[in-house]
Amino acid sequence: MRIDKFLWSIRFYKTRTIATEEIKKNRVSIGESVVKSSKEVKEGDVIKIRKNQIDYKIKVIQIPKSRIGAKLVPLHIKDVTDKEQYELLKMRKMSQDYYRNKGEGRPTKKDRREMDDYVENDIASDFTDWDDFFGEAGDDSETED
Repeated sequence: MRIDKFLWSIRFYKTRTIATEEIKKNRVSIGESVVKSSKEVKEGDVIKIRKNQIDYKIKVIQIPKSRIGAKLVPLHIKDVTDKEQYELLKMRKMSQDYYRNKGEGRPTKKDRREMDDYVENDIASDFTDWDDFFGEAGDDSETED
């Protein structure tokens, strides 16, 4: 199987086009040599992939016939990436966690949704029986006439 199709079929890249572009940018190699999209993948190959500033290493256990479900991926590849790479990824995510202090500046879309959810839940908890709420106001106005 071609390497671009293999990386797509094991769900390493979302589309085959993206896999091909990454290969063209020399971010994928088998062993120590950089490969082209047409390179055939064999069982036992160790593929090195540079993605999100991390060097992933995967070993091919079995070649799938076509794109597979996420739960079946471990049957076809084995992740042999260094633990240090995952620690680097974790550190980068922690450093980029929040780009501004809470309460400063304009709210993000996520902040706005959280505020809307809070307001909707708060109003709903105060007035659970809308018929009684509106019925009492209507009854008072009719009795005054």
